[in-house]
Amino acid sequence: MEKLEGSVIGTVFRNEENGYSVLTVRSGRSECTVVGALPVLNPGEQGVFTGEWVEHKAYGRQFKCANVVIQMPTTQLGIERYLASGAIRGIGASMARLIVKEFGEETMEVLAEHPEQLMRVSGIGRKKAAMIAESFAEQQGVRQAIIFLQSYGVPSALAVRISEYYGPRTREVIQRDPYQLCDDLQGVGFRTADRIGIALGVAADEENRIRCALKYLLRDAAEVNGHCYLPETELIRLAAGLLQVSPDRCAQGITRLLLNREMVAELPEDDPSPADGGDAKPMEADRRIYLPETYRAEKEVARRIVELAASIRPGAYRRASQEITRFERQKGITFSPLQRQAIIQVLETGVFVITGGPGTGKTTIINCILSLLGKENKILLCAPTGRAAKRMTEATGAEAMTIHRMLEYGGEGGAFGRNLNNPLKADCVIVDEASMIDLPLMKAMLRAIEPGTRLILVGDADQLPSVGPGNVLGDILESGAISSARLKDIYRQSEQSRIVLNAHLINRGEMPLLNEKGTDFFFERKRLPSEAAESIVGLMRDRLPGYLGYPKGQEHTLAARNIQVLAPGKKGECGVGNLNTLLQEALNPPGKMPLEIKWGETVFRLGDKVIQTRNNYDLAWYRETNGGAESGSGIFNGDVGFIVEVDPGEHTLTVRFDDDRDVKYETADLEDLSLAYCLSVHKSQGSEFPVVIMPVTPGPPMLLTRNLFYTALTRAKNLVVLVGTEETIAAMVRNDHVAKRYTTLALRIIRQCGQQTQLVRKGKV
Repeated sequence: MEKLEGSVIGTVFRNEENGYSVLTVRSGRSECTVVGALPVLNPGEQGVFTGEWVEHKAYGRQFKCANVVIQMPTTQLGIERYLASGAIRGIGASMARLIVKEFGEETMEVLAEHPEQLMRVSGIGRKKAAMIAESFAEQQGVRQAIIFLQSYGVPSALAVRISEYYGPRTREVIQRDPYQLCDDLQGVGFRTADRIGIALGVAADEENRIRCALKYLLRDAAEVNGHCYLPETELIRLAAGLLQVSPDRCAQGITRLLLNREMVAELPEDDPSPADGGDAKPMEADRRIYLPETYRAEKEVARRIVELAASIRPGAYRRASQEITRFERQKGITFSPLQRQAIIQVLETGVFVITGGPGTGKTTIINCILSLLGKENKILLCAPTGRAAKRMTEATGAEAMTIHRMLEYGGEGGAFGRNLNNPLKADCVIVDEASMIDLPLMKAMLRAIEPGTRLILVGDADQLPSVGPGNVLGDILESGAISSARLKDIYRQSEQSRIVLNAHLINRGEMPLLNEKGTDFFFERKRLPSEAAESIVGLMRDRLPGYLGYPKGQEHTLAARNIQVLAPGKKGECGVGNLNTLLQEALNPPGKMPLEIKWGETVFRLGDKVIQTRNNYDLAWYRETNGGAESGSGIFNGDVGFIVEVDPGEHTLTVRFDDDRDVKYETADLEDLSLAYCLSVHKSQGSEFPVVIMPVTPGPPMLLTRNLFYTALTRAKNLVVLVGTEETIAAMVRNDHVAKRYTTLALRIIRQCGQQTQLVRKGKV
């Protein structure tokens, strides 16, 4: 990183939403352009800018600033420019000239310490002097807060956010308790707050530090590993390691959080019995520790799903068998006894789960249900992602939508328009790719479904669980309390597909059939990861576009849209990061005048394939429709699109997602955007691609698992190419380890069923 010291001459452009600015700065005898996410800098102010020099295709040489340390002006010219900028209420250009003429280089000292002396200047009375002094103090409070934060390594953009949130109290709040940042500002994690806390001399075992770390560890366990709770012994071990304090101090911190109801503890019994911090029960070393919102969500999901399941009585739909037979004749098919029984059970229960691998007839069953119920009932079809919803529409001929759209997400921090007070108007809701549904989304959906409405969950329980917390589909099946059908037989429409056959072989722990002639499943042997990476690039750039007959001039665009590389992990030569870099250079290299912007180590170019990596409920979108246009907000983890516009001057870009929503990304939003030529298998859930390429090279056993391998293969529709070694394939097939998620939804469903049965017996339901 380079440093540039200079005095601000003026601001050419500023985006007030994210702070992205274009400044003219005098450094020595020359003027230059400084760009970046910066606090408001007025003419005359001094700055020490840290960043790098870049060459802009339209605007020439610029200094791209990553951080700035602000200093007040010291020269008379600088002071006059600063006062004349309008930063201080009551001072314009002519008044600034008079003040500086009167006080010279001591002007800033007068404003700060002796504002009453301003009355020596013509036109300034007691009232105006007080107004100027108050405005100057406010300005300096914000400036000092930013300088204070930057001195502890807080980046400029985050320093601006923090100072805007707390205002003049910033320094006071943070010096009193830097860990309050974690509670007050989204996106400020424990490590940022702890860096400030350590610099301020906070003791390692200080109570607020321990409290913040414990809550951070529970949130991190949910976001990274999908856990709904942590065993107390594990939470204490993680906290002690992170904080470098004794386990006893961490245990005391948990007790304090339980007493304050910032955490919930539960005894590990088959019949969960909550014990919050106010109870005088002896501490159990293996208690389950939850954040309150997760604890409440599990209880609510269990209660609502059991109530919904019991809301439709057996025999509610008559003539089912005859209707199924009629559907078979119309379609020229014959259902197996298990499939027929599943359809009948769907019609006679409030909640039903259909699970099975590819080619087992899940879609055919859905189409039969639509035929049987569609004439007299309103049916809603939905899926967790836009791609999955689009595929559901293509398979059924009926409109499907994302769950968020069905629930009428309306922005403002994740609020849904459809809820307890405004439920969905439907007789039946069918959800595809249900293995992707996490606990918070399931809670929101169940709140919007009234008793008496059928809920049908369709998914593959052998795939990876949701990215978010919980294991909803797996726990529902594990409970054994909700009616379900597990389909295993492959039917004739899939007999010729080696993708389908191999997926089932892998799921049974058997080796796939490799390189049979004339099939849709190929294996290319490469011993070294570097060779495999090189081969994957060649497949994407040249060989597969030629094999698939893509037209000349469009081959790279079509390859990016139709061929998806899926990697087990993020690191290494065949990891997501390196493969994305290689594939971007191969498919979308910089032109003579490249339209691109950089965020961290990632370069985003016009035409790049990208993915949203975190739910952002506030990002606005726009979509043109046949009837005009529509707009809304909310872009979600896993949404994939292409960059259709880049504005290097404003440091913004526009992404068109798969459902034709256009989203403009400002600088601050780019941290949640990544290249998507290669995706992790986890991020590919819910999607289907015409062609999948997957590296099968040595790596950590925790990543190279059977269900990850199975999930990757089931993402492919027409063609799979594996690149690597047979040994790695065999190791993945043998590795049936499934990472344990700490959840208790299955136990809660069982318990809720028991309570429901008791209420029925007592005549209260």
